[in-house]
Amino acid sequence: MTSSTPSPAGASAPATPYLRYVALGDSQTEGVGDGDDTTGLRGCADRMAELLAEIDPDVRYANLAVRGRLAGQVRAEQLGPALALQPDLATVVAGVNDLMRPSFDADETAGHLEAMFAALTAAGAKVATVTFPDVGRMIPVARPLAGRITALNARIRIAADRHDVALAETAHAPVFTDPRLWSADRLHASPIGHARIAAAVADALQLPGSDDSWTRPLPPRPAPARSAVTELRWLASYLGPWLGRRLRGRSSGDGRRARRPQLLAVRTEEG
Repeated sequence: MTSSTPSPAGASAPATPYLRYVALGDSQTEGVGDGDDTTGLRGCADRMAELLAEIDPDVRYANLAVRGRLAGQVRAEQLGPALALQPDLATVVAGVNDLMRPSFDADETAGHLEAMFAALTAAGAKVATVTFPDVGRMIPVARPLAGRITALNARIRIAADRHDVALAETAHAPVFTDPRLWSADRLHASPIGHARIAAAVADALQLPGSDDSWTRPLPPRPAPARSAVTELRWLASYLGPWLGRRLRGRSSGDGRRARRPQLLAVRTEEG
């Protein structure tokens, strides 16, 4: 946690108050879509840790996220270990898996998020989170989810304000509906998207060197044509397996554990 002990006379102030960063969440925080399970994942939380390490190389980082987790599961499985690591910065990003369940309840999902915000801030950590863009802009069959996304985002904003949580409003940035920010499954961010999410969180935290460049559109290019064959291929490759897991009561995260459960030094691109 951030120390309240004053610096010795003449000592320079630390470059960042965040030296113990812990990430909680689901597949987006785990890094799915940025790398793979063979070569290794990077993801928005790793990229956020790299931004912190550029400011201060003494930063230590843990990632407790596991793909497929619902907000209640993130709270039950990750909050305790996160508190035990005594972070001075935590990101909490969850709720998309809840949105896609027939039993979705915006109040219940937001309640789990707020409980994590409250516990982490009470323990002395600065917390950051995000709002979610409309996935129906990337996945036509998901357009009925628009109302759910709006409802959850509204509750996230209220909870974030109540607990002084830094909020990255990716929902308000049109660039987040650019297909280039999303991987082939259209549910997980691409490397570009993960980088933009990290930059958005850094901006919300007002880290040195951060700005609103994450909101700017990518250079224009011809829109890729989506033929019936393309859509059928996507349905068979991604939506079909997802529905199959739901029908069997399975999750993509079954049997998986956090890939970085302890606070470790951050390996930057330079080293």
